[in-house]
Amino acid sequence: MDKVLARGSAAARSRPRAAVVSILAAGAVVTATVAMATSASAGTTLGAAAAEQGRYFGTAVAVNKLSDSTYVGILNREFNMVTAENEMKWDATEPSQNQFTFSAGDRLVAHAQANGMRVRGHALAWHQQQPGWAQSLSGSALRQAMVNHITQVATHYRGKIYAWDVVNEAFDDGNSGARRNTSLERTGSDWIEVAFRTARAADPGAKLCYNDYNTDNWTWAKTQGVYNMVRDFKARGVPIDCVGFQSHFNSGSPYPSNYRTTLQNFAALGVDVQITELDIEGSGSSQATAYGNVVRDCLAVARCNGITVWGIRDTDSWRASGTPLLFDGSGNKKPAYTAALNALNEGGTPPPTTEPPTSEPPTSAPPTSAPPTSPPPGGACTATLTSNQWQGGFVTNVRVTAGASGLNGWTVSLTVPSGAAITNSWSTQPSGTSGAVTFRNVDYNRQVGAGGTTEFGFQGTGTAPTGTPTCAAA
Repeated sequence: MDKVLARGSAAARSRPRAAVVSILAAGAVVTATVAMATSASAGTTLGAAAAEQGRYFGTAVAVNKLSDSTYVGILNREFNMVTAENEMKWDATEPSQNQFTFSAGDRLVAHAQANGMRVRGHALAWHQQQPGWAQSLSGSALRQAMVNHITQVATHYRGKIYAWDVVNEAFDDGNSGARRNTSLERTGSDWIEVAFRTARAADPGAKLCYNDYNTDNWTWAKTQGVYNMVRDFKARGVPIDCVGFQSHFNSGSPYPSNYRTTLQNFAALGVDVQITELDIEGSGSSQATAYGNVVRDCLAVARCNGITVWGIRDTDSWRASGTPLLFDGSGNKKPAYTAALNALNEGGTPPPTTEPPTSEPPTSAPPTSAPPTSPPPGGACTATLTSNQWQGGFVTNVRVTAGASGLNGWTVSLTVPSGAAITNSWSTQPSGTSGAVTFRNVDYNRQVGAGGTTEFGFQGTGTAPTGTPTCAAA
């Protein structure tokens, strides 16, 4: 969980010494040897124990604490995955528009690589912790800024990140299961899809995750809202590989008995599940029991990749007063640590023998139904484009506006400059990748009410197209 947010109210090896022994004694020696080997094979740290189960055990890291010897000692000993607590967010990496700074994030990546750890990237698109200049934007300007930000940051870290939290906390708390009404949401209802497609194009090898809190209980409307979005994305070929569960538990929102069911149901959609920001307020046996339960639930689900706790010592936590972590303020192991380690060493369901590959970016979004066989009635339309150009590539967003009689299908035609080529598109079906290209609606954005708008976009190499596209009713 990110520190600026509050929990919603609905809102883890003797050798025989005698040459002549009796059969019984020999058997006893063999038994003892086997027992000792079994005990010695158990992981003695969180990261080692998780690795024996084919998982990781990670923690959120604040780079300014890498000068704290106690902090770094625990970090290097116990964990095999790290998440940047704040250093890879929008305000930290792009304080001025199109002026990027990666020094803090780079320092964390270098530390992880030097100590055999992997890195989770957090987070590419979020309505919080945006730089001031982004907070002043809206509509297509904010959409293009988001696309450029994701492209630049994910490209900078390409090949170094295990998984990205592409979109963070986009669903509202409460009982509606609806998306949160934010400036990003108001750029168009497809902004999450656009973010995932952009991230896949920028870093094809990383797992792409959606991350949220208050989604642990299967019966909650917010959980169902996220589930329905992921199911839709998988059905339409939107590149999503995993779902992150923040799992911040306290007395107002305790560990739910159906937590394993939630993980299993999301995994059944064909995505990995990851516990991304775990902390559990409390102390003693009750806290230890909850940590043990969370670890066992993850190990019971083959596609649960691992667990990340949100901080190392209680004093490092954003909820320090609730003493929610595995080490106390002095760096001592708490009963919760022992419970988590023991649960890891109990074992569970092994992960898949071959990791499902992350897919290459599709050349276009798969259509949900065949185009109409006869032109439907419709009215006139216009199209405008905005592009974000960088050396060697671009992203273009196209807005289609319906005329007075509305649209029941549309096409947009434009010319891709010589030497340029489209590499990825979303919310449309293009006729080609270069030269004269016609973009046709997909099923879900075919109908546009009178005076209404819909948007699609594409990414490419070379120079972005310019001018005014031609729009026609299908």
